[in-house]
Amino acid sequence: MRAAILSLTLLAGLLAAPPAARADDPPPCDVPAYLLSSDSTLAKVADVVKSGKPLNVLVVGSRSSTITAQEASAYPARLLAMLKERLANVPVNLSVEIQTGKTADDVAHTLVKLVEAKNPTLVIWQTGTYDAIRGIDPDDFRTAVDEGVSTLQKAGIDVVLVNLQYSPRTETMTSVPPYLDSMRAVAQQHDIPLFDRFAIMRHWNDSGDFDLFSATHGVELAKRVHACLGRALSKFVIDAAHLDQGQQNSQ
Repeated sequence: MRAAILSLTLLAGLLAAPPAARADDPPPCDVPAYLLSSDSTLAKVADVVKSGKPLNVLVVGSRSSTITAQEASAYPARLLAMLKERLANVPVNLSVEIQTGKTADDVAHTLVKLVEAKNPTLVIWQTGTYDAIRGIDPDDFRTAVDEGVSTLQKAGIDVVLVNLQYSPRTETMTSVPPYLDSMRAVAQQHDIPLFDRFAIMRHWNDSGDFDLFSATHGVELAKRVHACLGRALSKFVIDAAHLDQGQQNSQ
């Protein structure tokens, strides 16, 4: 029951819609530069793009990777659109594997079969929210993420970790920092980029770009948040692969 209530509250926070927002308003998407920089690199992505071979991306996530029936507006679809727009002369393919109600440990045990079936160059692994809701021991969570990342790296695949979504409505209901710290530690240990979705969404909420606290539900705001996440993540991936302007479409 507690997990169900928290899940609904997280969704409510994401779908909160400020009354003045219009569907055709462009999302602000302002993100401090330090939140989109990484000392780690995506060498496999860089090699594929430079060779002109297809770039295959696999997003492994939870229901927060989707917007009910609005899959074309969810952040993986927006990420794909932005990568196709930015990368020159490279076929880009993206698939999404939704792992509803699965802990990091559950997902880690499926990764071998997933990569065999999808043959990705890059896996974007979004995790942590369900573990926090379930109250999984943070040390067990860290071990699971560590094992999952090890599995992907042994298969010769680049990895980007995406941490929990931010919701001010759940801060008093669940302890998030231990899971954020665990993901940061695993990313540093394996020298892989961590896309700090939590900090980015908190920045948008604190700056007034999005009201993630209001109890008013609205799919339009979710679409705007996902559009911003997709745009930010595409920049994050391209920058982490150190792709120069000659490998991108001129804007």
